[in-house]
Amino acid sequence: MIVTFDIGGTHIRAAKVRAPGVLGPVRSWPTPGADFAAFADVLAGAAKGADGIALSIAGIVDPATGLARIANIPCLDGRPLARDLEQALGCPVLIANDADCFALAEARSGAGAGHEVVFGVILGTGAGGGLVIGGRLHRGARGVAGEWGHGPVVGRAGLPVWTCGCGLSGCADTVAGARGLERLDAHLNGGSRDSRTVLAAWADGEAAAVRTVDLWLDMVSGPLAMVMNVIGPSVAPVGGGLGRDARLVAALDLAVRARMLAPPDAPLLVAALHRVEPGLIGASHLAEGK
Repeated sequence: MIVTFDIGGTHIRAAKVRAPGVLGPVRSWPTPGADFAAFADVLAGAAKGADGIALSIAGIVDPATGLARIANIPCLDGRPLARDLEQALGCPVLIANDADCFALAEARSGAGAGHEVVFGVILGTGAGGGLVIGGRLHRGARGVAGEWGHGPVVGRAGLPVWTCGCGLSGCADTVAGARGLERLDAHLNGGSRDSRTVLAAWADGEAAAVRTVDLWLDMVSGPLAMVMNVIGPSVAPVGGGLGRDARLVAALDLAVRARMLAPPDAPLLVAALHRVEPGLIGASHLAEGK
């Protein structure tokens, strides 16, 4: 029996795995962010009798050292997390980044099923991604493969170069997610509209919102097109809050394909199928072990 966990800064969610991609009822607890013993106790209680657990987590684990980088859960940051949890729980522990789990869920049982190379695109609060090749998660040498949102690629006359949470400035992450769309709208039009309001106004044809979304599409499609050229996926499922807007995903797909070296005729960026608990579903596939 395997139990999967989705570890966030505020809540821990867990479910037993009935089959890869098929979950039992989901339970939730507050995350003990400052106390590792309390954190391990939550997992131990939820995983009682389990043969192993698999975690989707908002952070990175270096494959070479096993050390976790998890900024919003201090008691986990800097730990050899799998080792420490295995010692505390007495069972095998598998861990992957939440964007990687999303990509694995889509590659194994979502919009990317049957495709050889799948790039999962996260357009949530910020930008993230994961890469699956031949049904296997590809994490890269430092565990950051697929993180297309970071690196100074954004710069345009008349626009601020915003500082990213990673410490660099001008990252795609600063404009690509929901907060980025809001930044662009505030800069162009003033005010403080949230992303849903901007997209609703865009759908209604409001000139100011059209200006915002056109700039967003222009700034986000370039970095994504470079990713598609380098990796060569045949499908790129889009998840996260902005990914739920089918019209926005379709517009981004057209903009990305227009900038690719050898664009496919069919849509490349498509709406993700796993919109509910993608982290838990991806972790269940992680436990599948193939």
